[in-house]
Amino acid sequence: MSSWIKRKDTKVVRVGDVAVGGYNPISIQSMTNTNTKDIVSTVKQINDLDAAGADIVRVSVPGYEEANAFKEIKKAVKIPLVADIHFDYKIAIEVADTADCLRINPGNIGKQDKVKEVINSAIDNDIPIRVGVNAGSLEKDLQKKYGEPNADALVESALRHVEILDKFNFQNYKMSLKASNIEMTVDAYRKISEIINQPLHLGITEAGSYRAGTVKSSIGVGMLLSEGIGDTIRISLASNPVDEVKVGWDILKSLNIRSRGVKIIACPSCSRQNFNVIEVVNELEERLEDISDDIEVAIIGCYVNGPGESKVANIGLTGASPKNLLYVDGLPNKKISNENLIDELEEQIRSKVSDKQIESEKIILRS
Repeated sequence: MSSWIKRKDTKVVRVGDVAVGGYNPISIQSMTNTNTKDIVSTVKQINDLDAAGADIVRVSVPGYEEANAFKEIKKAVKIPLVADIHFDYKIAIEVADTADCLRINPGNIGKQDKVKEVINSAIDNDIPIRVGVNAGSLEKDLQKKYGEPNADALVESALRHVEILDKFNFQNYKMSLKASNIEMTVDAYRKISEIINQPLHLGITEAGSYRAGTVKSSIGVGMLLSEGIGDTIRISLASNPVDEVKVGWDILKSLNIRSRGVKIIACPSCSRQNFNVIEVVNELEERLEDISDDIEVAIIGCYVNGPGESKVANIGLTGASPKNLLYVDGLPNKKISNENLIDELEEQIRSKVSDKQIESEKIILRS
């Protein structure tokens, strides 16, 4: 998928079979919110996230019981798992032989020798570390120095830990500098991007509810991605983790960075509409969630912009009276009435997806 964005060419780390950094696809992450000790529920949620399009899933591992559960969870899923560790470096060591990546916050891991132990475990198991700097858990001396969290404090904290990693010749890491404030987060990422060449994990932490958090994340993460900054993203929402994955995909699709599933272009609807645009779009989105193939659908309620949008989509619908006009691959196909409109569109979209899959298989066979 072509994009107008020129990405920074960062180093590459591998989280399981997902390459993060360089010019590899920007990966989408989420985090489970089940009790990690509840293996069945956690596995189910991970599989739901996988089905929604997540590339990587993070799981909280606060203690030894959770560490043991994590090992069982890892056996039951295919998607790469990041073990999220806070405070006790020994837990990181415990799961290093199982996790695809260790996420630590050096601000609450403790002294340098403890971080070194985690590094040694990562080296022994050939896995990366994600260094997570967070405005809410900065080192006490930095809190005192700056008075309150700001971009410079986040960057200084990050560089402290870069220094430790460099000291032990460890380059297999990615970095995040998160705050709930958009300006602070964006400023911090811009600054660290000029200093280090490691892959960056983007996100607006504790962004808020589904609606407010989606807006904040779209602005902050979107700004950075549009500047070529960022290699993997997590949209932090007080919502179902599956929503985080969906919003992440919507951000990447909006920037023409990656595409997955049905991309619906729809008018906001007005008095000119010849069918209920909102009803049709909402119903189609729900029905077509199972489709992961890349396909563009234009749903336009009237003949003002309808033909233009429909001609550049895989499937297009232009509202007209007495019947609406269906386009397939940019060409008028047939007229359809409002009765069974959604069923007709779903059938056409699924048929087009099937045709594209057959064509792809033919290309693979020919090659």
